Amino acid sequence: MSMNDYIEKGNIQETPFGYTLSVIGGKWKMLILFLLAENQPVRFNDLKRRIGAITFKTLSSQLKELEADGLVRRKEYPQIPPKVEYSLTQKAETLLPVLEQLCEWGEKNRNGL
Repeated sequence: MSMNDYIEKGNIQETPFGYTLSVIGGKWKMLILFLLAENQPVRFNDLKRRIGAITFKTLSSQLKELEADGLVRRKEYPQIPPKVEYSLTQKAETLLPVLEQLCEWGEKNRNGL
């Protein structure tokens, strides 16, 4: 994306960068994607335990948004008690190199080096 894209569209949300931010932006979505990449498939309560500070309602909402955007697959098993597992879609797999680059950037820059 260039500045010309922004100038042409007149609205950052209408650019590729804006779309990407709408899909993975926020406090929890990248963390959820990272944890699913490392441990998939993951059940809801296990994901909640691994994240810690997130509320059940927020986690549920974020997973629904990721599912609606085609990044997370939800598999429900017809049993009692209900069992639901989450995993990444192929679309989400294409984001993993970008997330890895963000981790590398953080490693290089977190100590002011």
